[in-house]
Amino acid sequence: MNFIDEGIVLHYGDGRDSCDTYGAREAVVNKENGIYYLFYDGAGKKGWISCLAESRDLHTWTKKGTILTLGDSIKNDHKSASSPWVIKENNTWHMFYIGTPNTTPAPYRIPAFPYLTMKARSAALSGPWKKQYDVTPLPPRANSYYTVTSSPGFIVKNKNEYLMFFSGATQDSLGIRRTLGLARTDNLNKSWVIENEPLFPLSEQIENSSLYYEETSKTWFLFTNHIGIDKSGSEYTDAIWVYWSKDINKWNREDKAVAMDSSNSIWARGAIGMPTVIKAGNRLALLYDAAEGASKDHMRRSIALAWIGLPLKIPD
Repeated sequence: MNFIDEGIVLHYGDGRDSCDTYGAREAVVNKENGIYYLFYDGAGKKGWISCLAESRDLHTWTKKGTILTLGDSIKNDHKSASSPWVIKENNTWHMFYIGTPNTTPAPYRIPAFPYLTMKARSAALSGPWKKQYDVTPLPPRANSYYTVTSSPGFIVKNKNEYLMFFSGATQDSLGIRRTLGLARTDNLNKSWVIENEPLFPLSEQIENSSLYYEETSKTWFLFTNHIGIDKSGSEYTDAIWVYWSKDINKWNREDKAVAMDSSNSIWARGAIGMPTVIKAGNRLALLYDAAEGASKDHMRRSIALAWIGLPLKIPD
């Protein structure tokens, strides 16, 4: 799927209060009243915390600083509060974000398992956000595909329920295996019901999600991050894949293509990070993070913008 890359639109390093000193990644874009709101993980001096940037054209962004805080030492988000997905119900925005009590050592403090879904709410996308520690949206489960990761993803309302395409991962003698799962609820302030089987086999090695519905063909397109292995045996995010389906509840692993990797990125030849997509006029915008050059590192990533024309078509 031939997205045309524009390059970096949000550089890391100059966020308020050193919020993205070591990197900016995992973008999630929303739009309200003509303003694009970009949540992204700022790797700052205190840890990875969700930051906000605003724009009217997707090209020029104004950084607003962090929108979440770390919890106290007994909370599951006391080491990281990041990667938020949101949905509006009536006059309230509901946020589902990643919390973890574990990271690598300072200064980079890269989040480590378990990746847990936590909850907050606000009257506005710009905040302030009030955490809801009494809600456990996606509790991990032993002997499942989401034992070490049950982290949030794209949310859509479908008929009388909400669907979340969440990231699930398990770790065993075969290593870390990742996929996407489907969770359902009719109450955003309670735990979600998680499907027993994932949307795709664990061998797909994918995480994170962003959906777009093409009205002309009645087709859903799901964008996600693929985890590859380099020649040394190390894992890294190597591409953005896209799946398609007429039925939002059923997906086929064979119906997929590459949307972005080092062959069509104009600035990144190593790691290609998490996607977020949004319609902008007669084009679909894709924002993703990466490190410049051949780097596959988690740090020093910036966020870039790519485009494809609409209507979105299934690749040959």
